Amino acid sequence: MAERHIDIVKAAGSIPATPTMNILSIETSCDETAISIIETNDVSTAAPKGAAVEFKILGNALLSQIKIHKKYGGVFPTLAKREHSKNLIPILKKVLEESNFLKLSKSTISTFNIQILNSILEREPELLEQFLKFIPTIKPPKIDAVAVTVGPGLEPALWVGINFAKTLALIWKKPIVPINHMEGHIVSALLKKSGNKFSIFNFQFPKFPMIALLISGGHTQLVLSKEWLKYEIIGETLDDAVGEAFDKVARMLGLSYPGGPEISKLAQKAREYTLISKEVADKLYRLPRPMLKSETCDFSFSGLKTAVLYMLKKIPNITDEKKKKIALEFEDAVTEVLISKTKKVLKRYGVKTLIIGGGVAANEHIKTSFENMIRNEYLKIRLHIPTKELSTDNAIMIAIAGYFRFSQNSEKYKKQNFDKIRADGNLSL
Repeated sequence: MAERHIDIVKAAGSIPATPTMNILSIETSCDETAISIIETNDVSTAAPKGAAVEFKILGNALLSQIKIHKKYGGVFPTLAKREHSKNLIPILKKVLEESNFLKLSKSTISTFNIQILNSILEREPELLEQFLKFIPTIKPPKIDAVAVTVGPGLEPALWVGINFAKTLALIWKKPIVPINHMEGHIVSALLKKSGNKFSIFNFQFPKFPMIALLISGGHTQLVLSKEWLKYEIIGETLDDAVGEAFDKVARMLGLSYPGGPEISKLAQKAREYTLISKEVADKLYRLPRPMLKSETCDFSFSGLKTAVLYMLKKIPNITDEKKKKIALEFEDAVTEVLISKTKKVLKRYGVKTLIIGGGVAANEHIKTSFENMIRNEYLKIRLHIPTKELSTDNAIMIAIAGYFRFSQNSEKYKKQNFDKIRADGNLSL
């Protein structure tokens, strides 16, 4: 825990100082390099009883690589790794400045530690060079632990963040908290802004049983939770993830990367036109709803993607107007499948809380459709969807997950062997 002197004053009306916990987090699972520092006054390790916890974002920075990967039509792993190596130190400096933790101080790193640093960062020479130039010039910040994403994601990218976390933890003598990226998406949905301030969030513990529908470029999962921080995957995609399907269909339509937002823009224009004109949907543009009738909770979007390909071959002269119709039908098909599968599990498990998390949760049509479903059919279920800023990959969600994991068993992480912390591109909840 961050060291802070606590004066207990006996004078009438005085208030004892409150200890705080500060977590620095690192996120490099794909093509966003992100670091944040959060603070909370709630340092209790007791089981959640429904009370809210307040978090203050002391510093937060994110650098997207979208422009770099755009020409490839998707994320190129070796490029992502290189960009993370190049950008982690500048982003750390920015976050430390923002959090007022950047205090200059001349120090040295022992020969022994330099040897260890060389070993850890042997595949990231640029990061090592920046590290040795910057870290010895500052005082260790007042943090209690370093949280880092260890999976799932692109393993080359994950390793950069993990190795960076190891070097910081080594020099600053802090524990590392390995975090599952998908757990980050779950906790991000439970954060609510305090007023208009982006820097302060209230976290409300969910009521159980809880279902999380996690939809992103790499995942489509239905996750059951009957107890805090414990999960069971009860449904997942058998092939393409929903975000992956959006991107692939966008490429078929000649749209730029990332394709999800481009599909949604076209779909919304078609939706608005249809509402005005009341145009009857053309059967030529009808797409299947894969596994809609299946009793399982699993998903499949590969067939839907293939159906779009066959549709494009049948339709002559694909104009912008035709692209809008295809985008609308595709987004409607995806949404219908997601809602249908989710409905199956809501009744089956007596769900009290529903979370929609992951990058695709930022899709306005999907978000609105789930809000309408809850409002019209499941008023007793509490729906949580993250803000647009917290839907995509970010370090804030990793810090929050890191706080809960660390506060649950701090001694475990203080004794953890750094060598056992490894990247796992297919890590499961």
